[in-house]
Amino acid sequence: MEREIVFSKSIKAGKRIYYLDVKKNRKDEMFLAITESKKIVTGEGDDSQVNFEKHKIFLYKEDFEKFVNGLAEAIQFITDEQGPFQTREDAAEEKSEENIKIDIDF
Repeated sequence: MEREIVFSKSIKAGKRIYYLDVKKNRKDEMFLAITESKKIVTGEGDDSQVNFEKHKIFLYKEDFEKFVNGLAEAIQFITDEQGPFQTREDAAEEKSEENIKIDIDF
């Protein structure tokens, strides 16, 4: 039986969409359901088929603090190792600027 969704937020990120759904259980307690949905296209042209691969995790309020702390630690590790992250828009803008180099001799 599907639980009632009391709040929902979708995050579009490239080929993936992340859904953050706050639901209530049978005891009327809220929990967070995180779903990753990835579009998978197989075949080409008229023979192509579109499917969505989904993965879910459920996060309960007693685990929020540990989860957020662990996530922050993992993000900090990546930042320390590879530098600050760029948004997809920033990276695309930087890449397009790299392609517009003109060298003219007169």
